[in-house]
Amino acid sequence: MGTSDSLRSRGPSPAAPKLLLLDEPGAGLNTVEKSELVQLLKRLKGHGLTILVIDHDMNLVEQVADRITVLNFGRRIADGPPAEVLRNPEVMAAYLGSVKTHVAP
Repeated sequence: MGTSDSLRSRGPSPAAPKLLLLDEPGAGLNTVEKSELVQLLKRLKGHGLTILVIDHDMNLVEQVADRITVLNFGRRIADGPPAEVLRNPEVMAAYLGSVKTHVAP
């Protein structure tokens, strides 16, 4: 029985953890494996588990997070729902690359 089968067959137990801390869980995974990881994290979240993910892969984080807090050099620069945080200009400049516009002279 695989991990996902095990999670499906038994629900949360009284001894089950309430918090899962993951540091760059998608590192080294290919696209298919990352997709499977996202589905697993969503299932765990559906069982009431709180998941704290520390990662630079914003695509992965956006897919599993209800709330994102972004730090830049140890300073919190944004906190909130994924759509809002990922549109934040300071987050874009720090992690996603700022969009530069060219103004003709």
